[in-house]
Amino acid sequence: MRDDRIDARREATRLTEPVEEAAALARKLGLDPYPVNYWIVDHDEMNELIAYGGFQRRYPHWRWGMAYDRQRKQDQFGMGKAFEIVNNDNPSHAFLQESNSLADQKAVITHVEAHADFFANNEWFGLFGDGEGDDRSDLDAAAMLERHAETIKGYVEDPDIDREDVERFIDAVLCLEDTIDQHRAFARAGERRERDAPADLREQLDELDVSEDVRRHAFDEEWLDELAEAEQAKARLEDPHNDVLAFLMEHGRQYDEESGKAVEFEPWQKDVLEILRTEAYYFAGQKMTKVLNEGWASYWESLMMGDENFADDDEFVTYADHMARVLGSPGLNPYKLGMELWQHVENVTNRREVADKLLRVEGITWRNFHDVVDFDEVADLLAPDPAIASITAETLADLDPDDPRVDAEALAAARDGEIDVDRYPWKVLTTEGLAERHFSLCKPQNRGFLGRIRRSELERLARYMFDDAKYDSVADAVADVDYGAGWRRMRELRESHNDVTFIDAFLSEEFVTENNYFTYEFSQATGDFRVASDAAADVKKKLLLQFTNFGKPTVAVYDGNFGNRSELLLGHQYNGISLDVEQAKRVLERTYDLWGRPVNLMTVVKEYDEHELEIARRRNREPTPTEVGKRIRYDGERFETHDLESDLEERIAANDIDYDTKPDDWLT
Repeated sequence: MRDDRIDARREATRLTEPVEEAAALARKLGLDPYPVNYWIVDHDEMNELIAYGGFQRRYPHWRWGMAYDRQRKQDQFGMGKAFEIVNNDNPSHAFLQESNSLADQKAVITHVEAHADFFANNEWFGLFGDGEGDDRSDLDAAAMLERHAETIKGYVEDPDIDREDVERFIDAVLCLEDTIDQHRAFARAGERRERDAPADLREQLDELDVSEDVRRHAFDEEWLDELAEAEQAKARLEDPHNDVLAFLMEHGRQYDEESGKAVEFEPWQKDVLEILRTEAYYFAGQKMTKVLNEGWASYWESLMMGDENFADDDEFVTYADHMARVLGSPGLNPYKLGMELWQHVENVTNRREVADKLLRVEGITWRNFHDVVDFDEVADLLAPDPAIASITAETLADLDPDDPRVDAEALAAARDGEIDVDRYPWKVLTTEGLAERHFSLCKPQNRGFLGRIRRSELERLARYMFDDAKYDSVADAVADVDYGAGWRRMRELRESHNDVTFIDAFLSEEFVTENNYFTYEFSQATGDFRVASDAAADVKKKLLLQFTNFGKPTVAVYDGNFGNRSELLLGHQYNGISLDVEQAKRVLERTYDLWGRPVNLMTVVKEYDEHELEIARRRNREPTPTEVGKRIRYDGERFETHDLESDLEERIAANDIDYDTKPDDWLT
């Protein structure tokens, strides 16, 4: 163990300079991260941290052991190497594996700095403060999770509480951990919003001063009671409660076999439920921004390591292999998709900035833009100033300390030999200078991007040009381009979006075509998977459905007194994707443990006619299913399946608002 600690200290010493310089470079690039504490861990400790979701202490439960074993086997059989892990905290904590090469460590450190910036500035992470408020300056997630671990450990070890009862209760809650209202700021369960009770017709009759004779003949008391009860039931069904865990905290019970009825939760059960619900809200931000966050970190890592040469010459091949493995992972890769989306946003913004200037040149209009603009000439004019593009100790004299692109104080230090400018040329530049140095449209892979702008976009730009300023030449127009437009736009979007809203807003037809995205689905006719579509609308819808509610079914509470029998009525908000009914039944069994009385789940299933299936197979086409509403009921012993009334089926049918929304619609 002593040798291991010596190795860790040696590695920490080796990484001191890269850590300090990466943080400084991130800030020069315009990022504003939380401070980051870096920890050196060995291979086994890294696997433990991954199993624990990035933290050193979690509550006792078998899930962590399974996660640890899965990660260890992935590593052992070459199915995926863990380079780092970083958590959302202030300060953030990042864990580096001591066996990583220096190139890998540098890649991790630059990646982590961008993650810390995302944690600190994205509004979806801001929905969870420290559990007691929404001020992220007080966020101390590690301490919160450690307190939770100690509390649950105390219940597990309490001789008056059966350990199996605690584990079973945790299992039940974890089955529903994603049934929270992640679009609202975290609040204690008792602080949730109260529904407005429907108006009682009796009060309205009193206000109208209806005579007793009329009331007696037209509105008898029994009819008024039935109407009031029906209105209350309708209000519950039309206004479902999205935070299922909060509802269960307030109204849930446990079934007592001795008395044969539902009884109040024990204090430890309420405590455990609140703890797990709190943690579900804490981790919601990470689940909602996986693509955005990983893409953001990959973008800035690539720029720092490759474009800004943070990887030394002898490290670059190792780094290129590192990045290829990260971006080349099979399946839906959040690193690749996110990075490509951020690059697309940057390119589109920069293209719009350049086109806006060119449309102000005498003789250039949106109609003749592609015919009269020499795009090679524009590309050459956009190239960064040579004094900015290539900085060495010998070229420092070419930099003007009064230039806003130059950091005058750092330039003076570099000229005095206090800064190794050959190794860290970015130190003598400001964010403005770095934006010009790395302007996206000047990169070889993007040189044709300006010419691909559509006439429809040019027309929109021209339509809203209220400034009548004109340029005499293309050179004059390009000289006025704001090189920081793309980065500034990226930082703005990083503040407000999550995966669903970002994909909805920016996954365009151009993006889908350029990056060769397509959809695939399981074929009922052939019994295997096939390409379904490469249309942008289909790709977007498929991705939106996959990321809505963390990719899990959206379930809400529709009634806590269904049928006036104290039964729980849950509704699966159907969006065209059916539930796995057998898995749903297992969840209902766990939900029963948290309700203590019968539980119901409304959903929609797809049914296929055998004759239609046979015809579809012969003709190699997909059969058309019949969508049927069902209510699955579990009473603690057996399941029943009932047809769902048409009005209830309409209420659980999801519409576009479940994923086709903007941040302002979701943030409250």
